[in-house]
Amino acid sequence: MDWSAVVILVLFLLLPSPCAPDDRLLLGKPLSPGTTIVSDGGGFALGFFSPTNSTSAPANLYLGIWYADIPPLTAVWIANRETPATNTTSSSPPTLSLTNTSNLVLSDATGRVLWTSNVTAASSPSAVAVLQDTGNLVIRSSQNGTTLWQSFDHPSDSFLPGMKIRLSYATRSSERLVSWKSVAGGDPSPGPFSYGVDPATALQLFLWNGTRPLMRDGPWSGYSVASRYQSGAGAFVYQAIVSTADEIYLTYTLSDGGGATARTRFVVTDSGTYQLQSWNATSPSPAWVVLGESPAFDCNRYGHCGAYGYCDNTAAPAPACRCLDGFEPADAGEWGAGDFSRGCRRKAALRCGAAGAGEDFLRLTGMKSPDKFVRVANRSFEECAAECASNCSCVAYAYANLSTATGTAGDATRCLVWAGDLIDTEKIGDVVGSDTLYLRLAGVRGNSNRNALRIALPTVLASSILIITGIFLAWFKFKKGKRSKDYNSKVSLVTTCSSDVLVEGSPAQDFELPFIKFEDIEAATHNFSEAYKIGQGGFGKVYKAMLGDHEVAIKRLSKDSEQGTEEFRNEVILIAKLQHRNLVRLLGYSVEGDEKILIYEYLPNRSLDAILFDSSRKMSLDWPMRFNIIKGVARGLLYLHQDSRLTIVHRDLKAANVLLDAEMRPKIADFGMARIFNDNQKNANTRRVVGTYGYMAPEYAMEGVFSVKSDVYSFGVLILELVTGIRRSNLNTIKGFANITIYAWNMWKDGKGKDLADPSIVDTCSLDEVLLCSHMALLCAQENPDDRPLMSSVMLALENGSTTLPTPKNPGHYGQGSSDIEQTRDRTDNSMNSLTLTNIEGR
Repeated sequence: MDWSAVVILVLFLLLPSPCAPDDRLLLGKPLSPGTTIVSDGGGFALGFFSPTNSTSAPANLYLGIWYADIPPLTAVWIANRETPATNTTSSSPPTLSLTNTSNLVLSDATGRVLWTSNVTAASSPSAVAVLQDTGNLVIRSSQNGTTLWQSFDHPSDSFLPGMKIRLSYATRSSERLVSWKSVAGGDPSPGPFSYGVDPATALQLFLWNGTRPLMRDGPWSGYSVASRYQSGAGAFVYQAIVSTADEIYLTYTLSDGGGATARTRFVVTDSGTYQLQSWNATSPSPAWVVLGESPAFDCNRYGHCGAYGYCDNTAAPAPACRCLDGFEPADAGEWGAGDFSRGCRRKAALRCGAAGAGEDFLRLTGMKSPDKFVRVANRSFEECAAECASNCSCVAYAYANLSTATGTAGDATRCLVWAGDLIDTEKIGDVVGSDTLYLRLAGVRGNSNRNALRIALPTVLASSILIITGIFLAWFKFKKGKRSKDYNSKVSLVTTCSSDVLVEGSPAQDFELPFIKFEDIEAATHNFSEAYKIGQGGFGKVYKAMLGDHEVAIKRLSKDSEQGTEEFRNEVILIAKLQHRNLVRLLGYSVEGDEKILIYEYLPNRSLDAILFDSSRKMSLDWPMRFNIIKGVARGLLYLHQDSRLTIVHRDLKAANVLLDAEMRPKIADFGMARIFNDNQKNANTRRVVGTYGYMAPEYAMEGVFSVKSDVYSFGVLILELVTGIRRSNLNTIKGFANITIYAWNMWKDGKGKDLADPSIVDTCSLDEVLLCSHMALLCAQENPDDRPLMSSVMLALENGSTTLPTPKNPGHYGQGSSDIEQTRDRTDNSMNSLTLTNIEGR
């Protein structure tokens, strides 16, 4: 017997087949159409596919991951959703390569990059891309196994076991599942529907249509296992929320019966639902079975039952809208006809008394708490109850202890309070995730007998007088010794009655900010030395200083400013309530005598106008940086107008009030002129017109009427300044036109839109992006406010780039030159308004 031949035969049998599936992509071995990478267990495949069902050669190819053993291809992740590869017989096919910089790069035949993993870690020449049997594509170092990138961190429309839908506490950035634009039409590009963690609260998950909420899961109450579904024979889905020091995320696993490769997934559909699907291979016609869907009923949809209405999910035979206890339908006829949009109203009005006297809190168990809450940190249950009871604008509260939840770090209390209408409330019964809601109702506590009240009244009055007198004496003594007392505490700006308004009818709230002693500020600025001054504006001067270990900007309001007190009060209250990465942070304040001081985070690159309009510095603002500034300001305005729990109109958006941090990220500043709008309020009229000439919308400058569309107009002017590099009213540069909007409008009409680009960015700009921004600017600056887009539409167009935009109409215009400013003043004075034009320098 030839033993050498036997050995060779055995070795041959032990070697893998040349066609055997491999689970990894190596350096120098690209992946092309027609070949796939298959996970080790055979559950998932990575390769090129076309979502169309055509038998001919597909026109568009996508790189994706799909279930390897399900006949109808079901993609769970797609790399190039917005940039498909063109598949033609006349050109070479696209390829996926692993580069020596540890990046996956998808490129077409011309070498154009369609998608890249954008790994920013140090390169690892020995890196490898592995498709795991969970459906996760991972780039890891072969040397130490470190994960450099993974597809689970960049989801498409599917949520697989082991994935995380997370939100970072530091950046408020989050991952969302995003639907296909059309499954039937074979278009996997991002659709309008998405699902993810609410960036404003971090405690609840939403299903959105664009920026409009469709469904809300409700605030997290500290549970570890959120839900459990039967997904097949002995298989269960366990869904959990985990909070760490850095992030909060939703994840889920399958029971042992489901196995690691069980075909079960959550998906955001192109029809706007969030489904739990499981593959049923045992039926005569194998198919995806929907085990659960949200929203399941009309009254589960966001806000369907209106203000103070709630969806009773425990009602039989189907969920129904009802009014909370103590409320009745606002319009009984509409309610009876099935129109619940107007919600419910109180049967008896609340009496705004000290500590909520004369009012009780009704305990409602088994509830999904409403939206639009404020979380008050570090409160026990008793302190949470007192927080609401002591503020007559608080209509409800809820409390939960998060300390037992998985991975919870930091403050483990969850005190939620509501100061406005209760929206999107549900009764879900005694299930995991339910809350106990405490609702403020009108009514006298205890014995309501009028005779007893008459007997007690003199005693109560006498006691009250003694208490008030004692408080007054203590306050007087405190004020007298204030300068000599060394303290460093927190001071709360509190208004205890809804009749006490912020400005022009906006209810004030309770806020707490660090109070800084005036002498500490004097010492930090060397008695407000000119050497420390970094800016000056209509309301005072700004200084750079060190307070403790922090570099800060100190805004000292002018003592002789008639508007100083109101603007100071307004800015403290507003900015304390607003938290967004594109809004400047207020760190503290000081009040002593006629001194009013605000302490902000210091932003080293100061204001946008100081760079944009300085010929020696503007070269540092290339086009990508300017485009990012435009999108950052848009995100900040979208938050103010729509995504914050208040609707805020800034009223003085301009380049000087856009500050730049060390990374050149924009932050909107100066909220002294801002105003709060109610949820159903569209516009308002003011007796004092404030703002900056050239940025003010015509209807505001001429008639004092302002709305969110006033900020949209200002944003349009700001975009034009960033595109052109020209100050809004630089008459020498814009060749005799009244302002930048009229100049841009005429250039656009004449087909010269591309010539608007600042010469200093021509080499770095994308012409398509410049034209998109110029087009959007002219839409924002249209004369009729109804023609201007909302910031949600602006943000969508700026992010997508390919959105078809309407043709802009004539921009607003209200004067030319300084003489017209005086004319505008006269008009507004005649209508009992006054015009205040400011030119505040950035900090």
